Amino acid sequence: MSIISILSKIEPLLLQVQKPSQYIGGEVGSIIKDKEKVDVRFAFCFPDTYEIGMSHLGMKILYSLTNERENFWCERVFAPDTDFEQLMRAHDIPLYALESLEPVRDFDMIGFTLQYELAYTNILNMLDLARIPLCARDRGDSLAQMVFAGGPCVCNPEPIADFFDFFILGEGEEVNLEVMDLYAQMKKEGAGRREFLQAAARIEGVYVPSLYDVTYNEDGTIASVCPRGDASKTIRKRIIKDFDKVYYPETFVVPYTEIVHDRSVVEVLRGCIRGCRFCQAGFIYRPFREKQPDTICKQAQDLCRNTGYEDLSLSSLSTSDHSRIDEMLTKLLDITEEKRVSMSLPSLRVDNFSDALMEKIKRIRKSGLTFAPEAGTQRLRDVINKNVSDEEIMRAAKVAFSGGYFNVKLYFMMGLPTETDEDIAGIAEIADRIVELFFENPNRPRGKMVQVSVSVATFVPKPFTPFQFEPQATEEEVRHKQEHLVNSISPRNARRVKVSWHEFRISQLEGVLARGDRRLSQVIYEAWRNGSRFDSWSDRFQWECWEKAFAQCGLAPEFYASRRRSYDEVLPWDHLNYLVDKPFLIRENEKAKEARTTPHCRMNCSGCGVNREVGRACF
Repeated sequence: MSIISILSKIEPLLLQVQKPSQYIGGEVGSIIKDKEKVDVRFAFCFPDTYEIGMSHLGMKILYSLTNERENFWCERVFAPDTDFEQLMRAHDIPLYALESLEPVRDFDMIGFTLQYELAYTNILNMLDLARIPLCARDRGDSLAQMVFAGGPCVCNPEPIADFFDFFILGEGEEVNLEVMDLYAQMKKEGAGRREFLQAAARIEGVYVPSLYDVTYNEDGTIASVCPRGDASKTIRKRIIKDFDKVYYPETFVVPYTEIVHDRSVVEVLRGCIRGCRFCQAGFIYRPFREKQPDTICKQAQDLCRNTGYEDLSLSSLSTSDHSRIDEMLTKLLDITEEKRVSMSLPSLRVDNFSDALMEKIKRIRKSGLTFAPEAGTQRLRDVINKNVSDEEIMRAAKVAFSGGYFNVKLYFMMGLPTETDEDIAGIAEIADRIVELFFENPNRPRGKMVQVSVSVATFVPKPFTPFQFEPQATEEEVRHKQEHLVNSISPRNARRVKVSWHEFRISQLEGVLARGDRRLSQVIYEAWRNGSRFDSWSDRFQWECWEKAFAQCGLAPEFYASRRRSYDEVLPWDHLNYLVDKPFLIRENEKAKEARTTPHCRMNCSGCGVNREVGRACF
């Protein structure tokens, strides 16, 4: 189907859908090439809507990086919303890429970024719309339509192993190009799919699930994961060693329509020094690496100049842990104030929230501040290794109120290991104390009322964390905790403290898919056939689709979500090496049971194994 024929079908339909501009391409900064002059056409797929996918920094980086190569053409593909999907199916329009408006099925390589587990049914829906066989085993031996994926969820890709030819573990800036170079070479040689996959598996960071056989014990746990032939026993993730010099785009594609994060973004550091035991990102993105302030400033200037954005955001897991944050913010503020660009920071740590940092933040914005204590009591914060005290939380709030702020947002979790009702009541106590602090401030802004927003997520155990062995809280337990929290808030602060939480079934499904095995591929397929789409959207989530799918496959979600794993159990991801070793995770799990903390990486090396894997000290 040509670009003209697709356009002729799309144009009459656009006025029937919301935000039609997300389906036409042609934005400022998008890259058009002559397909006859490129060796590899790459469809970069984000399994969610345009407004979410266009906000994702990783996609911006890899899109520009790939297109820097004259012989590669990377195009963007997003999941159509339900209104446009219905029209596409009714009018026989296949899934297409935005740059050329040509069908995805005509591309050489089709890559997905897996940012969250609840997008898995969207992947199947996109493949089906593209008219590409859903299962890798059904795609024949042709080298075309090579389907692969990267992103954080690839740290355990087993639940979706049936649908992908291969996965890329870790950071993609280098390995993606290596894989595409190999593809271009083998395409010219007339190689087949199997031959390419065997060659690709020899590239560090590439995992080909079809080269591994999984067997199970009678109780449903994994007995073994055995490589076929000369496939490696373990697959090691890729990392960028010199983060200060890694490729970063000088411009972004600028959308016609508003997106979730509609601004310039500069990544200031990668990894985390903290070691919070619940946080998967803090472990799978190790080692900690940061950019120099001058590098950050240059990239910010380039993006704002080339895109026209008047908003700048700093991206990281913990921006305030940058070793030269004062220098960095001072230089950035000088630039942004001169150019009249507003700047925003992600959530801040309360233990390094100083008066000096407050003075800089006051120059940035004047609405609200976000902190993440995560747990309501000191004991439970020690269990999760948050290393934040009640005094530090109150001091940070006091500094914020003294600086003229009146809105504070607090992030917590419930269902954490060893959690009690006292820990839940502690969340309410923190919120109440923060409200009281506001009224104790003699310089509080007149005519403004304090608002403390308490957002509570159900804890989801994830692979490659010390809590990967722990059971997830049941629905009955979570309902009790939610009720106890609401009842624990002081009646006098009922209007000043707003509590919200996530839908339990969504969190439970996330837990199932995060720690699942290959048998879940069939469950995901059946859930998709039952009508499941956009599972991360609370207004689209249909638990009944999944409940029916589990029954159809003879599997129980509780087996994956609510069961404690023994330390010697073979976990679905044990053959994947994310540099943090299992003995370290076991030690941290034992320390959590005793509510003993581990100092952060700048204070003392905890022996997680990363420095041994990368061959140097982390700092």
